[in-house]
Amino acid sequence: MNLKTDHSTAEPPYRWVVVIASAIMLAISMGVMVNGFSVYFIALKNEFGWQRGAVSLINFSGLIGLALGGVIMGRIADRATARIVCLSGAIILGICLIASSWAQALWQFYVLFFVAGLMGAGAIFTPLIANVGNWFRYGPGLALGIASAGQALGQGGVPYATAIMIGAFGWRDTLTILGSIALITLVPLAMLIKQPPSTVNDNSNSVTPQDDEAVLPLSPNITTAWLSVAVVFCCICMSVPLMHLVPLIQDRGIDLDDAGSVVFVMLLVAILGRVFFGKLADMLGAIQAYMIASLWQTVLVFGFIQMTTLNSFYIFAIIYGFGYAGVMTTILVCVRVLIPVSSRATALGIVTLFGWVGHAIGGAQGGFFYDLTGNYTLTYANAAIAGIVNLIIVGSLFITINRRRTKLEYI
Repeated sequence: MNLKTDHSTAEPPYRWVVVIASAIMLAISMGVMVNGFSVYFIALKNEFGWQRGAVSLINFSGLIGLALGGVIMGRIADRATARIVCLSGAIILGICLIASSWAQALWQFYVLFFVAGLMGAGAIFTPLIANVGNWFRYGPGLALGIASAGQALGQGGVPYATAIMIGAFGWRDTLTILGSIALITLVPLAMLIKQPPSTVNDNSNSVTPQDDEAVLPLSPNITTAWLSVAVVFCCICMSVPLMHLVPLIQDRGIDLDDAGSVVFVMLLVAILGRVFFGKLADMLGAIQAYMIASLWQTVLVFGFIQMTTLNSFYIFAIIYGFGYAGVMTTILVCVRVLIPVSSRATALGIVTLFGWVGHAIGGAQGGFFYDLTGNYTLTYANAAIAGIVNLIIVGSLFITINRRRTKLEYI
């Protein structure tokens, strides 16, 4: 269905302040929680003798907490202000990181990172993303691309900086420093977050078809469920390099700082990829852009196993990073354009719950199969298989939506 919209309507300039503040908050919080623990594997093994499967479960517990927190905080954000929710999340995240620097047992890490995800990062990610999307009646893909580019910067920069700090100060002091940085930066940034004016957030005044539930090709519940199933497999594929690229590179005899720099370079390129695919979603359509990004990461993910030198890892990470980065942006845009504003934060919380579960599964299976086989071949093969399943699911959603839209045009 092709509806014309009046792009002459002025939108509030403050929306870009919200985008930039959100991008920085996502950089710090998601950089710590999504794959920031990837650089602790060797340090914890040296001190405690813990295997990679056990250490992977620290990240697993944090992501499960993040998944559940996204749903809870998404529902709260649909009824309250994003500022209050994000402010509480910033404080809890910082406190949990500082407390984890005193941990002596695995269960303590598991509990602290679960809480950090549930009540910390979970209160930041979903409310921020939903709020950014609500500020933009037109071209939400670019705005969400910029916001999620902040997440990419954090997922590259935080592990790289953490690797350097572990070498200089040890892992305990590094966690204390990260927790302090979270408190010092996230709290004032949360104060900049505002709700969009009622003219942007009110269905009755919006002329965009994505905010009118009556013209959506599928019901919000069906769309949410479909995207949720797809994103589990998508994120299993995505999480393997994020969690296990650094130790894979170290297994090639390359030191931690250089291994961390490969991920940093990959996610620097991912900043451009997220913005590019956000704009591509505005041009081609959200689902089409999502399929292109998913195909990119699925085809290339197993290639990491073939790399043996630092230079080859750099080159391949740049190629992989640009395309894989579009997956996160485009799934967010899919929720933005296919779910009405009245339930968008809730739907986003549900979809991202399954995404974080996929991340947790991918990271955990990576450690398990490494311990089982002594190498990462099966781990990365599983990632590619999960990517294929994701493509099949999202492809069927694309076909179903197109058929439904064709029918609606004749009503």
